[in-house]
Amino acid sequence: MPAEEIIDLYCKAWDEPDAARRDALLRQALQEDATYTDPTVHAAGIAALSQHIETVLARYPGSKIERLGALDRHHDVGRFNWRKVLADGTPLPEGVDFVDFAGDGRLTRVVGFFPPRK
Repeated sequence: MPAEEIIDLYCKAWDEPDAARRDALLRQALQEDATYTDPTVHAAGIAALSQHIETVLARYPGSKIERLGALDRHHDVGRFNWRKVLADGTPLPEGVDFVDFAGDGRLTRVVGFFPPRK
């Protein structure tokens, strides 16, 4: 599967309120032991990431993640910009994720950065 499709599946998982469907999306996009790290959490494995996403969705019901622009990739690493859009259409500030790709194309690591707080 092309790398941009993997990233889109990953982003779609952040919008999925149904745990079973979310886990299925994550399994398509990430290896089982993949890690996710951002300023608020470190999650190891799909189950831990899915639980974190559920917590975020509870805080921002009906919100969506938008990938902004193209994936920038070389070798087995990439980065992409994104933003969360609240249910009422209000966009939050942009973030950036850095990812590592496995040989099968799925993600092994995601490191997210949020805009600096003022």
